[in-house]
Amino acid sequence: MAFSRVFSDPPSKSIFRTFAVMLLSILGSVYFLHCLTERCGTCIRTERRETGPVEGFYASKLKDFESLRRKRLQKWTSTRPLVMRHHSLIQRLERVSEEDLSELEANKHIFQSNVNLSNSLDVDLEPGGSYFDTGKLSALGEGSKKLPQAIIIGVKKGGTRALLEFLRVHPDIRAVGAEPHFFDRNYDNGLDWYRDLMPKTLEGQITMEKTPSYFVTHEAPARIYATSRDTKLIVVVRDPVTRAISDYTQTLSKKPDIPTFESLTFKNRTTELIDTSWSAIQIGIYAKHLDNWLQFFPMSQILFVSGERLISDPAGELGHVQDFLGLKRIITDKHFYFNQTKGFPCLKKAEGSSKPHCLGKTKGRTHPNIDPEVVQRLRDFYKPFNMKFYQMTGRQFGWDD
Repeated sequence: MAFSRVFSDPPSKSIFRTFAVMLLSILGSVYFLHCLTERCGTCIRTERRETGPVEGFYASKLKDFESLRRKRLQKWTSTRPLVMRHHSLIQRLERVSEEDLSELEANKHIFQSNVNLSNSLDVDLEPGGSYFDTGKLSALGEGSKKLPQAIIIGVKKGGTRALLEFLRVHPDIRAVGAEPHFFDRNYDNGLDWYRDLMPKTLEGQITMEKTPSYFVTHEAPARIYATSRDTKLIVVVRDPVTRAISDYTQTLSKKPDIPTFESLTFKNRTTELIDTSWSAIQIGIYAKHLDNWLQFFPMSQILFVSGERLISDPAGELGHVQDFLGLKRIITDKHFYFNQTKGFPCLKKAEGSSKPHCLGKTKGRTHPNIDPEVVQRLRDFYKPFNMKFYQMTGRQFGWDD
């Protein structure tokens, strides 16, 4: 009897009942946790609005703070080109104890600390806020368009494109890629049109543009002076004979049926009278053009860059340019390598890229063979102008050695 009462229910039903109770308990616990999570999430969002960014950032649902910070950083940099340029710097900040602090010190105006950087990714700044000096990156992150504070005004085929591309590596320089030609061809479009061409810059950054034809445009100095008398001017100059041949080579690549270099050089080949009306010759009379600029700008506002040294010692020439612009020397030898095929230096890493970058195939064209007598005649023609130019600039460029 006792035995039958103990096992009155089949064993299978007892186990099933126990399992059902356990399952209901688990489901109840899950539902309770779900409600609690939703409630906490609401509290966290409310608290963030009331207490500020730090509490909101650390009260995130994800348990692993570092994982969350990295995810937000990746998302932020995908829409902020400026920060992408400094992504490697962010990684260096994370291991600052192991690295040389000199480069980080040079960039302290961008990221003041790793903690502030993390917080800045989750902070709502007031309208117009852009606070690199406090370690907080602007939520707007785009700055505003300004008229150039520095212009590369010349000369054509002197190395202006190379200089601009090298300068764009500097985090405090923003430059428009295409040549605006505002002060020679598009002046009637007005300053608003010109300003709109410029990239957006943040506080402390310099806006630049390059249009090599400004140097030989008679009206350009007065127009730039009227726009901003404090504008800094940069002129890349090159041996005028080599420059003229390079100029001709470029034209020849576009118009293969043009006359020979020799025939264009002289008004009369018999008398060997140089045709100074030909632009390829006229551009190289640097002293004449400089006279026009000195009517408006002091020599202290004009920097002359050697096109030859820009090839043989790019870091050295870039050092002078950075000093002239009042910037820290960030672009150094480590940014360049010499491309034997092209015959000129290239960037190890271009702006916004982790890959090496050389100028396009239109740069470094092979020059045609020119009659040596014509080359010598041109050197004799340019020599007195070169001497005057050396005297005016106080720099020997060595074109007549």
